[in-house]
Amino acid sequence: MDPRVLEAQKWVNATYGSRGGYERCPENGKTGWTTMYSLTRALQIELGIGTLSDSFGPTTLRLLGERGIIQFGYPHTNIVKILQHGLFCKGYNAGEVEGTYHPTTKYAVGELRRDIGLVIEGGVDPKLFKAILTMDAYVLLSGGRTAVRNIQQWLNNKYISRSSFFIIPCDGIYSRDVQTALLKAIQYEIGVPDENATGTFGPTTKAGLRNNPVRPGSSTTWVQLFSAACVFNSPFKYDLDEPQVDTVFKSAWDGNLTTWVQLFQRFSLLPQSGIGDFATWAQLLVSTGDADRPVSGCDTRFHILNGRAARLYDAGYRIVGRYLDEPPTSTLEKEIQPGELQAIFAGGLRVFPISQYDGSVIGNFTWSEGYDHALKAHDRAVGYGFNRGTVIYFAVDYDATGEEITSNIVPYFLGVQAGLANRGKRYIAGVYGSRNVCQRASNEAFARHSFVSGMSVAFSGNLGFPMPDNWSFTQIKEFEFSSGGDSFALDNTVFRGTEGGAGPENVGGRDSSLDDVLAYVDRLWNIAVAYGGDPNQRVLEYLRFPRYNGLISGWQSLIGDVDEAWINHARQAGAGQVPSYKDPSHGITINVDHLGATANAVYLKGSGTGTTGNRGDFGGWGGDLSTFYGEWRANAGSFASGYDFCTARLAKINVQSSFPLGDLVEDVDGHLLGTAARNGGRFNQLLRTHLTGNGHVTRFKRFFSERHGNNKANVVAAARHMIGRHDEDAVLDTLRWAAIQSTGGWPTTKPEDLPDNKITPFLQGYADTIQRLAGL
Repeated sequence: MDPRVLEAQKWVNATYGSRGGYERCPENGKTGWTTMYSLTRALQIELGIGTLSDSFGPTTLRLLGERGIIQFGYPHTNIVKILQHGLFCKGYNAGEVEGTYHPTTKYAVGELRRDIGLVIEGGVDPKLFKAILTMDAYVLLSGGRTAVRNIQQWLNNKYISRSSFFIIPCDGIYSRDVQTALLKAIQYEIGVPDENATGTFGPTTKAGLRNNPVRPGSSTTWVQLFSAACVFNSPFKYDLDEPQVDTVFKSAWDGNLTTWVQLFQRFSLLPQSGIGDFATWAQLLVSTGDADRPVSGCDTRFHILNGRAARLYDAGYRIVGRYLDEPPTSTLEKEIQPGELQAIFAGGLRVFPISQYDGSVIGNFTWSEGYDHALKAHDRAVGYGFNRGTVIYFAVDYDATGEEITSNIVPYFLGVQAGLANRGKRYIAGVYGSRNVCQRASNEAFARHSFVSGMSVAFSGNLGFPMPDNWSFTQIKEFEFSSGGDSFALDNTVFRGTEGGAGPENVGGRDSSLDDVLAYVDRLWNIAVAYGGDPNQRVLEYLRFPRYNGLISGWQSLIGDVDEAWINHARQAGAGQVPSYKDPSHGITINVDHLGATANAVYLKGSGTGTTGNRGDFGGWGGDLSTFYGEWRANAGSFASGYDFCTARLAKINVQSSFPLGDLVEDVDGHLLGTAARNGGRFNQLLRTHLTGNGHVTRFKRFFSERHGNNKANVVAAARHMIGRHDEDAVLDTLRWAAIQSTGGWPTTKPEDLPDNKITPFLQGYADTIQRLAGL
């Protein structure tokens, strides 16, 4: 509680509480909008306004202006008191509140003016008074950037004299108000009259920007405005495998700005002109970017049947988004129809699946709803025949605020992750929503790819937020597609290509034979040897790409990213891909990418010894055990005993689990093969010997012996180390907790917070499973 804020609240309530139209503020000593609104209404009473409002609007501005600048000798005592209380509420020491504009008040006003960016000393005019009676901050806040704050101050100082420009926050945070202020500044510079400068991206503004490309030699102001927009959209990752790219606010074009622009254009899938052309301006200013730019993607609720796919292909489209399902109460019939996928593929298109159940109602976004929606989406996707690794975009089709993202959207996506994991992690969670929704669902709930609702330009989650680094699609325009006498509503969607959707090769696939997978790895080995470098590393990188790669999946920080130049070379050389095969011992599906990822982690990082674990272990069994622990915590109500949970769900066939037998086989084989390759073996020969000899028969016995020294106590200790806190490796600790959260261990306690009598039975259940499979 701030005693000076409490003093303001008591004074304003006591002085104006009996006046008609005044609304009392709580007397709690906490600054908030209710206090600012009460002070605003008090000011309106002093100005003689009959109908009071929380808004500091044009009438308040005009009448306050008629009273003159508030400075030494200002005669209106109560107005000065309102000012002084307002300054205290904003954190400035205005001195004694006596209704006199005295030196201490003047000093506080000077501090405020400097924080706002105003370089000329002065008193309090109506615009400054309005700024005081808001909750806007004029000092750098947590999460703010100094570079952004410098621009906020520059905008305030340069354009404060324009009649339609009002003081914006100087908190270092790129927000809706800041974006609007930048657009107003652009409108002033292209000659829009002050009264018409609204800060919206309309036809006049678009025309003005087309006529004012910013490039080397452009005027100081235009370079400042353009570089400001660049800073607001920084930093970004033009490629998930590359460092973040940033820039600075500047008054003259230089080579560094050219480089930043070219990378931003690459990131945004724009022609890399290296200048501030219209398409680049639009991409910096609004979520649609240039809504008329050519695109190769689209999405629709209408069925792509009866030749529509071919007509879309002829119009330049190459991929279409379609819905897996719809709520039972819906009458739109937007879900994929029988034969539709085949029609889409026959027409030359690919498809990306969308899952949405009442995505416009906040109450439908909870952890349990996310879990349930994931199960439904999984089952529908399996029914359509989508193969393992397909990305499903779960939709948030409303303007979720920051608070709602925290309270509902992030838990929902954690539930989605848990549900997909429960079904064996067959599919990958993507997110559809505003820029803010996409970025936070990716950062905090591990959504791998983003589909941005860019058409919703008025969404608060799109205003003042840069594009998420992992965007794969962004909607930019809704229109009626007409061709061949047929028309239907279609959304133009920019398709980035970081996630390619599903084609005929990704639907209805069957496991390959052992001969096919061995020939595939031999072929890849030969290409790697000819390419140069370490052939084992080359082969393993190719096997794990793209599912186990990049920032969002965690593999970059775990063992590093792949060499995409090598990946592209191998593809062009005809390496192809064999996604899965049947295990010769158990007859279950073995996924080559997971096997390759585990072997790659062990090959690069080795494995722990005895009772400890490391990044190599976490790339295989340790990571899967962490996700399995998270699943147990999510189901603790049904399985109080961790041992019983392991007995029921660990390493099973045809049991819903985040750690089925197939995953354990991939972990164990990856460990054995990665270790052997690390010791000098050739991966292609090792795999052949393992699968055609007796290696697959003895895998668990060898794993128990080689990794754990034939000691069950070592298994328990190593498992405890894997899922426990890693003070010695902050990256590993972050990934461990992310894995636990991804399957529902949120917001339940971390493993190290559970009493030993709770966690030890879970670890013993894992150890007993390994020992049993080893035949001991």
